[in-house]
Amino acid sequence: MARALAEARAANREAEVPVGAVVVSGGSVVGRGHNLREALGDPTSHAEILAIREAARKRASWRLDDCTLYVTLEPCVMCAGAIVQARVKRLVFGCPDPKGGAVRSLYQVCDDPRLNHRVAVTEGVLGERCAGLLKQFFAGLRGSDAGGGSG
Repeated sequence: MARALAEARAANREAEVPVGAVVVSGGSVVGRGHNLREALGDPTSHAEILAIREAARKRASWRLDDCTLYVTLEPCVMCAGAIVQARVKRLVFGCPDPKGGAVRSLYQVCDDPRLNHRVAVTEGVLGERCAGLLKQFFAGLRGSDAGGGSG
């Protein structure tokens, strides 16, 4: 999770929502990513999607069935779907996302028995640090908006 937090800090430096992810197989990082929606102008450029894409490229396979994905924030519906589609074995996330989380908060995509794959989930790993980074980012945004008016 420390490596996912490093990715989240990289996103923060790039003025992106600070979410980071890493894919690990056999103790080695095979994919990493952080949010790049603003930089790429791409709504699918979430940390998890970018990390999964890199892992699949490096392994020359879309099946990540022996991999663990570490991500700082509970995945959204799109990312949870990608995790299931990639057959990720295990997901570890830091803090919940009560407004958009699709693993525990709003939906339970990763262990829905109607789907053809279920993912083992561990939540709350370094959760306070992950949440703190997000809170700091959004507080900074609110601070930069204060007093600006709408023109």
